[in-house]
Amino acid sequence: MNFFLISLSAIAVLLFSSFAPLQSQIPGTDIFVLDFKLKDGRLQPGVPRNITKRAGYDNQPHFLPNGKSLLFTSIREDGQADIYKCDLADYSISQLTRTTESEFSANAMPDGKHFSVVRVEKDSSQRLWKFPLAGGAPSLVLEKVKPVGYHAWINANTIALYVLGTPSVLQVAEVSAGQAKIVGGNIGRSLHKIPQREAFSFVHKINEEMWIIKVFDLKASKTKILFKAVEGSEDCAWTPDGLLLMGSGSKLYQRYPERNQEWIEIADFSSAGVRNLTRLAVSPKGNRIAVVSADQNHSN
Repeated sequence: MNFFLISLSAIAVLLFSSFAPLQSQIPGTDIFVLDFKLKDGRLQPGVPRNITKRAGYDNQPHFLPNGKSLLFTSIREDGQADIYKCDLADYSISQLTRTTESEFSANAMPDGKHFSVVRVEKDSSQRLWKFPLAGGAPSLVLEKVKPVGYHAWINANTIALYVLGTPSVLQVAEVSAGQAKIVGGNIGRSLHKIPQREAFSFVHKINEEMWIIKVFDLKASKTKILFKAVEGSEDCAWTPDGLLLMGSGSKLYQRYPERNQEWIEIADFSSAGVRNLTRLAVSPKGNRIAVVSADQNHSN
């Protein structure tokens, strides 16, 4: 079975429920980081470097605001999911969370002092928590909203949420009010703030063949269709100048919403060992990309 092509509901079950019995089913993944630059509107990527390079699950990369390090989720020998940090100056890795619960989907918070995570609690509740970047005890961000699968900060008080269910639900939460409203359904896991806008993108999975990238504008409280996603792909990321990136197989594609009529292939990373490319993250300064690849050393 190709894990990356199964439904998001199945992914949620595998990654957020009963880890010990399902350990053998969790895919091996690695995180690659590469430098890039833009020239005449076209992204020019460097050579990807594998920063995890081990058998096991290393996934969900997210750059910190200074762009000098990134957070990611790692599942080690004990089956526990924790948040780790990679310092990109020397590629050293340190563990940030070490709890009896599992933490996923780390995002730097707008205050610059915390990172938020989806935490699988002892009773299997999945809620949004935050940890101090400098170390310390975690605290709840949204008490009543669950089960959360993925999230993205749009501003200091607003979060886009992928909420698990059949179908999955898109919600927008106001932290100060502690409440969320439903703004869509049948969505994919990829939620991203659009640079220089009070808006975020998401993938609407209309059916198995039709996946559409859409934008939700906070001020207008309206959704706009952009275009079809790259076939078979649900993960995307924005560069600071508004270029949208998606991957498929070992290839990376780009598209400017207002300029391009189709996706443009810009790189094939197969020679670097990248395959089944899924999640992407772009550094805040727009000079690095992190991508997730299937682990060639994993038996599944």
